[in-house]
Amino acid sequence: MAYDKFTVLQSSAYPLPIENVDTDQIIPARFLKATERKGFGDNLFRDWRYDTDGTPKADFVLNKDIYSGKILIGGRNFGSGSSREHAAWAVYDFGFRCVISSFFADIFKNNCLNVGVLPVQVSEDFLAEIFAEIEKDPKAEILVDLEKQEVSLVNSGMKESFEINAYKKENMLNGFDDIDYLQNMKDNVMEFADKRPF
Repeated sequence: MAYDKFTVLQSSAYPLPIENVDTDQIIPARFLKATERKGFGDNLFRDWRYDTDGTPKADFVLNKDIYSGKILIGGRNFGSGSSREHAAWAVYDFGFRCVISSFFADIFKNNCLNVGVLPVQVSEDFLAEIFAEIEKDPKAEILVDLEKQEVSLVNSGMKESFEINAYKKENMLNGFDDIDYLQNMKDNVMEFADKRPF
C-alpha cells in the first residue's frame, strides 16, 4: 500500500510520557479482526481513551483539545510486546506520521516504516526537552526533516540528528512500501531477466 511521501514534517504533537507502552495498549487484541489497514485509528489506545461504555476519558492526552498534530511523543521503549503490525496501522490511521521516543521495539519500528510512519529515536535528554517544551506550550511545533535526518524544536531551535536505514529512508521519501519498491524496479528486473539464459 503506497502512502504519502515523507520529506519534511512540521507539526504540533501529542505528549505521552509513559514508558514501556506495548502493542496491546496501542491496539487491544480484540480489535485485530480486520485485515485491511483501515479503521484501526478509532481504537488506538482504546482502553486508555474510553470507558467501557465508550465515553471518552477526559484526562487522556488524545482527548484533550489543547493538543493536536501529526506527531506522537512517547516514553522509552515504545511499541514493545507482541509483533502485531496492527499497532502501526492504528498509529497511521489515527493520523500520526511520526512517533518520537528514546527507544523503540525493533518490530514495531519496522512495522511503522512499512506503512509510512517515521519512528524517530532521540536521546533521553532531547526527549525530556521535547516533553518540557510541550508542557510549556501545548501548540509548540516540531520540525522533522527526513532528508537531513534531523528533528528540531521550532521555538527554541534545539535539534538532534537521528538514524534510519538507508533503504527505509528512500522508501519513506518516495512513499513506497516494500512491494511498491519492487514494482518500481519492474522494468530493470525485466531487462535483466531478458538477458539471462533459460
